Amino acid sequence: DMTPAVLIFTPIFLPIAQDLGMDPVHFGIMMVANLCIGLLTPPVGSALFVGCSISGVKIQQLIKPLLPFYAALLIALMMIVYIPQISLFIPQLLGLM
Repeated sequence: DMTPAVLIFTPIFLPIAQDLGMDPVHFGIMMVANLCIGLLTPPVGSALFVGCSISGVKIQQLIKPLLPFYAALLIALMMIVYIPQISLFIPQLLGLM
């Protein structure tokens, strides 16, 4: 689940990220994006397992059609991680930073 993961990992990793010069907003968006991908991918993907059990579809049948979506999610995550302006654009536009 995301909530316990955020509560456990943020106090551990945020000071490290700040020491490395990372913006806290960028770190938060990067962390949430990572956790969202974790909810959708096996072996832990609880959202995937719940969706499969509700629909009655086997996970083995669903994984192959989802591979292009997983690739898109990973590309988006890499863009968020390596191009901080993507996640900082709106806060900067609103004058929050």
